[in-house]
Amino acid sequence: MYKTRRHLELLAPAKNADFGIEAINHGADAVYIGGPAFGARAKAPNTVADIARLVKHAHRYHAEVFVALNTIFHDNELEGVRQLVHQLYEAEVDALIVQDMGLLEMDLPPIQLHASTQTDIRTVEKAQFLDQVGFSQIVLARELDIPTIKKIAEATTCNLEYFIHGALCVAFSGQCFISHAHTGRSANRGECSQECRLPYTLEDQKGRIIGKDKHFLSMKDNDQSANLRALIDAGVSSFKIEGRYKDLPYVKNATAHYRQLLDEILEHYPEYQKSSDGHTTYTFTPQPEKTFNRSATDYFANGRQADIGAFDTPKFSGEALGKVTKVGKDFIEIDTDVQLHNGDGVCFFDVHKELVGLRVNTVQALNTKMQRIFPNEMPADIRNNTLIYRNRDHAFMRLLEKDSATRKIHVSMTFYEIRDGFALTVTDEQGLSANAQIATEKQVANDATKAEASLREHLSKLGSTDFKASEIQLEIGQMWFVPASVVNQLRRDAIEQLIHTRALAYERPARRPASEPPALYPEDSLSYLANVYNQQARHFYHKHGVKIIAKAYEANEELGEVPVMITKHCLRFSHGLCPKEAKGVIGVQGTVTAEPMTLISGNDRYTLKFDCKPCEMHVMGQIRKPILKLGPPQAITFFPKGAYSPN
Repeated sequence: MYKTRRHLELLAPAKNADFGIEAINHGADAVYIGGPAFGARAKAPNTVADIARLVKHAHRYHAEVFVALNTIFHDNELEGVRQLVHQLYEAEVDALIVQDMGLLEMDLPPIQLHASTQTDIRTVEKAQFLDQVGFSQIVLARELDIPTIKKIAEATTCNLEYFIHGALCVAFSGQCFISHAHTGRSANRGECSQECRLPYTLEDQKGRIIGKDKHFLSMKDNDQSANLRALIDAGVSSFKIEGRYKDLPYVKNATAHYRQLLDEILEHYPEYQKSSDGHTTYTFTPQPEKTFNRSATDYFANGRQADIGAFDTPKFSGEALGKVTKVGKDFIEIDTDVQLHNGDGVCFFDVHKELVGLRVNTVQALNTKMQRIFPNEMPADIRNNTLIYRNRDHAFMRLLEKDSATRKIHVSMTFYEIRDGFALTVTDEQGLSANAQIATEKQVANDATKAEASLREHLSKLGSTDFKASEIQLEIGQMWFVPASVVNQLRRDAIEQLIHTRALAYERPARRPASEPPALYPEDSLSYLANVYNQQARHFYHKHGVKIIAKAYEANEELGEVPVMITKHCLRFSHGLCPKEAKGVIGVQGTVTAEPMTLISGNDRYTLKFDCKPCEMHVMGQIRKPILKLGPPQAITFFPKGAYSPN
């Protein structure tokens, strides 16, 4: 069935099927994963067979699996896309996350469709349109503030998905072409070269340097931990963790962190419920700051903030420990009250402002505020008063490298007698029940107390199954002696039947029909920013009232200088040069004017233009022919049903 917003969904990333399984085990209600091709993370492909394995595990808990098919497609790829969608449907995938509207014009199975963040959903009108053309869930732009999200929720009926954790793309998703402009690798084709994480020099209009070798387009990482209640109240129902390229400890840690936060909220919001079954316990205390992050920001959720950039480094520097007080021949002393461990990773910024990492071989505690570390290799230029960070807590990571979570579905058990034996009914969290009976001779127990304790003990022995007994009721007239073998057989039969009942009860979410007559697109003309790359997408927009449709940036038909990145991040604002807040700043060489600015990386120069009405920055560049020929994101071979294999 189509889910209403009364369900809250924690959506976790999966680099591969094993990561996805661990995300489910650590409390995810759904996971998203790339297929063998056509995903926006080309370096994280997965076979349909592996996805089917993940689906089987997820569905045990009535959790869902979404596959990202969120690139734009060449015309000569459309048949391959169609075949892949059918194979994913046969593998029982729950939904597809898509960018290319051409898919909606194709002969697809009735699989649910989600509008990817690359569809650039940042207005009420765009959200309404996607709601009306058949999308069940739409991924809102990361840049949206909470009041705008509330307006979108009030104007739509589909589920709203919002990024709550992980890396932030500086550009509006789907509106970034700087990778293609610089390297010929298209982000909309899954090949982003992450030009935003490079160091740049920033100049004013007279060529004066405002900043040199800074990562001016690199953002801190997203963390909406403090905003979850506000997001729920605004209408968000799916809470998404970024990270299909991230390692397994990150996935475990972030998923567990938000599972605990959402479960706490659900205890106080009886009108909402989880969208999957099971309760998770952990061997560790989630601490998202201990796995990869570039420091934290809630971005624009509560309006524009002054400190959202990670200009010093795009790498993970970790938690600040304290300052160096002494440098010896083979040791460094640090003034810190943080307990360090052998095997920790620490780092610092050298005189060139580059992040230098060290592995700690051994730690010696000198007192409660001073620790001496012996690194694997002494750095050349560390000195007193250097601030040291820890970016790998060895003890914490050891916990995450082991089995670190157990997920169990709570069941109630009712044991009762029948004419020629005993019966057991097992009921799960959803109210689904299974029953088993066993014929056996009845014997009155000599010791009723001991017999009852033994009966309860053996009924609760659910071991390695997905279930845990939360309640056991005995509906019997007198206490019988029931042999352990009888109880065990009855319990096994009932649980086996419950597993079968749950499998039959699971329904994949249905595809939403498009409204009739076809909804009108909010505009009647589209530039290259709409990413229309094939005839089916062109047909889609024509059907919805668009008259003029430019080809995608990747078609190389635009001339001259165009925006290669559109972003809410503003370098005028971050340097105190916003005309709404300042008239200019007096610097060493005189007044630094606001516009134009230029970003420089090697021989590449990008002019910055500022559109103050929507509060956006446009990074301008020349369209280039690709350095490498743009073929399909990944060649794949299609196989008959049941014969899934990579090429």
